[in-house]
Amino acid sequence: MSRDNYEVIIGLEVHAELSTKTKIFCSCPTEFGAAPNTHVCPICMAMPGTLPVLNEKVVEYAVKAGLATNCEISRDSKNDRKNYFYPDLPKAYQISQFDKPLCEHGYVEIDTEEGKKKIRLTRIHIEEDAGKLNHDDFGGGSLVDLNRAGVPLIEIVSEPDIRSSEEAENYLRKLKSILEYIEVSDCKMQEGSLRADVNVSVRKKGDTKLGTRTEMKNMNSFKSITRAIEYEVDRQIDVLEDGGTIEQETLRWDDVSGKTFPMRDKEDAQDYRYFPDPDLVAIKLSEEYIENIKKALPELPESRKQRYLEEYKLSEKDANIITSSKYLSDLFEGAIKICNNPKAVNNWIISDISRILNETEMEPIEIPFDSKQLAKLVMLIDKGTISSSIAKKVLVEMFEHPRDPEDIIDEKGWVQISDEAAIKDVVLKVLEANPQSVADYKGGKDKALGYLVGQAMKETRGKANPQMLNKMFLEELKK
Repeated sequence: MSRDNYEVIIGLEVHAELSTKTKIFCSCPTEFGAAPNTHVCPICMAMPGTLPVLNEKVVEYAVKAGLATNCEISRDSKNDRKNYFYPDLPKAYQISQFDKPLCEHGYVEIDTEEGKKKIRLTRIHIEEDAGKLNHDDFGGGSLVDLNRAGVPLIEIVSEPDIRSSEEAENYLRKLKSILEYIEVSDCKMQEGSLRADVNVSVRKKGDTKLGTRTEMKNMNSFKSITRAIEYEVDRQIDVLEDGGTIEQETLRWDDVSGKTFPMRDKEDAQDYRYFPDPDLVAIKLSEEYIENIKKALPELPESRKQRYLEEYKLSEKDANIITSSKYLSDLFEGAIKICNNPKAVNNWIISDISRILNETEMEPIEIPFDSKQLAKLVMLIDKGTISSSIAKKVLVEMFEHPRDPEDIIDEKGWVQISDEAAIKDVVLKVLEANPQSVADYKGGKDKALGYLVGQAMKETRGKANPQMLNKMFLEELKK
């Protein structure tokens, strides 16, 4: 039986690290990349007799995320202990939220081939992160780094509304974009700031009962998530078609082999023995508190996209690409304020900049130049200082060895030749060397002009002013 006879059901649990300066229950810093066990204190190391104190900023950021994703905000919430043993969980329990999360019943709207679709959110709750195990290949053991223990997270749990790996990626990209815009998380997936647990099940089309699900933990790349979903769907269908049953279990995705491997049986809520944390007071939120956060919410991606369509006359496709990332959108807005050329800035972002990001697998936040430098590049083309083809080389340099575009042009000697006499010399030289192309053009083959201009650009290593070249070639060819 083919895959077409099955329906895919996907639910995602997304963990986003909050951009607070300090941890959730202590004053240790949250910066990424410090030497192991240097951002720790007795509280996040779970020393006996220590007591947690909730970081108020964590609650504010969680409420912000809830409001931006259309959630109902709980006026009465609490923290719970989620009990499980793992070597990098120093207390042997995690402080999380169980039956009274801060945010519930929201949704995120995504674009699909059939149009807009709402992915419902069950809840958004706050919790602390665990530490990290560094596996020592030489010593044959594992070392515990507790820098990440106590870093604040929000967990965003979707309903099982997602029906394909494409929808899963669209949903994750939209969620990432929203979190970036409201500035509650930097969403650096390569640093683990945004990661997802992916729940997958299949059922025969027409069935109403959900199939047994498997969960793939801590995935932090769009590419890996889509590959893992595709593999797991095929695996489950093969098992069912062979008369087997799907086990509810937690799986590990191996990116190299492109396969999933069992890790452990999947726990249910009762396995964690949740109970209210006796060391933390309940969270009571006033209407005024929630209203103040709502009023301070910045412009969200959908609203910004609509503005770009109306104000800058961008196409739907281009507006989608630019507003998909706050960092791209800010780059666009900052540059056009300086150079006042939205069309040119848009073209650079959706073509060359997007291409380089894809080829290098960089995130927009990693772009090594700012909007001033992009605006300067556009203005240098507008002034005729450099040609568009030279500007492409300058952009590559700005990515590889970040510095001011004017400095790059000076160093490389890439200033455009706009001197009439110099260009005329090149034109005459090219015409003399290509009599066949001259004859072809005079015989009605207009493409020959493009060839001649190309030869002239080659002769000047891309530095000749292309408009002047075209004009002079036409003048000489008409003689």
